[in-house]
Amino acid sequence: MAGKSIVTRAGLKKLEDELSDLKVNKRREVAAKIKEAREQGDLSENAEYDAAKDEQRDIEARIEELEQILKGIDQVIDEDEVTSDQINIGCRVKVFNMKRDKEMEFSIVGSTEANSRENKISNEAPVGRALIGAKVGDVVTVETMVGEVQYKVLSIERDVA
Repeated sequence: MAGKSIVTRAGLKKLEDELSDLKVNKRREVAAKIKEAREQGDLSENAEYDAAKDEQRDIEARIEELEQILKGIDQVIDEDEVTSDQINIGCRVKVFNMKRDKEMEFSIVGSTEANSRENKISNEAPVGRALIGAKVGDVVTVETMVGEVQYKVLSIERDVA
């Protein structure tokens, strides 16, 4: 699976929704800001105009980025088809970190959806890659920047985020 751009159905929808919001709402909002700033007169020293143009540039860059991400998706994982007998993309897993003596829970997702603040780890990250294919009770060893870490798989469930 490594090297392929994989995304869950929920992740695809999130990307598509963001793109739609940027194109429909954000473009309109920033255009109104630019128009309002232009009406204030001299553009050479107009901070509101400069800020609005910067925002417009950022929006257009994000739109382009999202379009490229969406074009590059090789596979969409339908969470309804994910089983809980072994870890795969679209699973929520609970593991025991044997080095820290601590339980952890996270979702395995494609790299475009990975977000550590939401406990979503990529199938291409060392921990994600090591866990793919593991079953409840398995112990997997992961080489990380802080050394070797072992995780015992406690539970696997379909992630219905």
